[in-house]
Formats: sequence, C-alpha cells, structure tokens
Amino acid sequence: MPVSKGRKKANKRPTPPKNPASSQVEDKGTSPIWYVATMFGMMAVGVLLILANYIDLLPGGTDSKWLLGGLGLIGVGFAMTLNYR
Repeated sequence: MPVSKGRKKANKRPTPPKNPASSQVEDKGTSPIWYVATMFGMMAVGVLLILANYIDLLPGGTDSKWLLGGLGLIGVGFAMTLNYR
C-alpha cells in the first residue's frame, strides 16, 4: 500500500518586528517608596479592618459595611500593584 505525504506544520512563532528599537517600552524607572508603602499599607489596613470586624472591635458590631470597606481597601492595594515598577 502506498504511503501518503505528511502535512507541513504551520509556523507557530510570530515574525519578529522589523524595527526592534521602536517596539521597546520606555523605561520609567522604579516606583517611589511612598507608592510602595501606600500599596502595602492599604492592603494591611484592609486585612486589619476585616479582622477587627470579626473580633467585634468596631462600632456597630459585626457589620457588612466594615467587611466591604476592608475588601475595597485590599482591592485598591492589589490594583495599585498593576502600576508597580
């Protein structure tokens, strides 16, 4: 029985850009210390707010507003990590 030819595999790599210097992102340097401190500070305050809510240390008892506020602070802190260099 005759054997058929195999199919050629497609090139899975994209072609490199013609001008590599124009495609490079401009280096903006490192993030300032205040940005890093604010980022981690917001996450830490959010965690402490949630813990204080469950231990019943906050006014109004265990309330979902404190929980949502803590989660919001954690979310803002994590969103700040997207701009961290």
